[in-house]
Amino acid sequence: MSDKSESYKVISDNRQARYLYEILETYEAGIQLTGTEVKSIRAGKVNLQDGYALIRDGEAWLINAHISPYTASGQYFNHEPRRTRKLLLHQAEIRKLIGKVEQQGLTLVPLKMYFKRGWVKVSIALGRGKKIHDKREDIKRRQDQRDMQRAMKVY
Repeated sequence: MSDKSESYKVISDNRQARYLYEILETYEAGIQLTGTEVKSIRAGKVNLQDGYALIRDGEAWLINAHISPYTASGQYFNHEPRRTRKLLLHQAEIRKLIGKVEQQGLTLVPLKMYFKRGWVKVSIALGRGKKIHDKREDIKRRQDQRDMQRAMKVY
């Protein structure tokens, strides 16, 4: 077999999550979808901004992620935009996540949704909420880096 690097096409990116949460670990999960959801995702009609993940009864669920209804199909065949979707993870990963979420008080946040070898995948992360002073510190650090890059570019 050839040594191809894994390539994927990012559909939706939750950039706000890295601002609001300190990302500790990331996991790749499959997602259980209907046909019209996949067609809508291919069209790029996804918003992960308000989404989060929960673990209930030994299963992972993506909640409040918005996938717009597919416009080319009838209303009867379409899906509900904010329905709860099952995340497909290995049982060992789910057990590990249960322990960290319950004991350490962490949150499961979707970072991005992408196609990988024809399958829709979701990158979820364990995150700890940032305090206001942490957010200000990040903004200051980014601004300082921009200023240094501008100074280096001029000379």
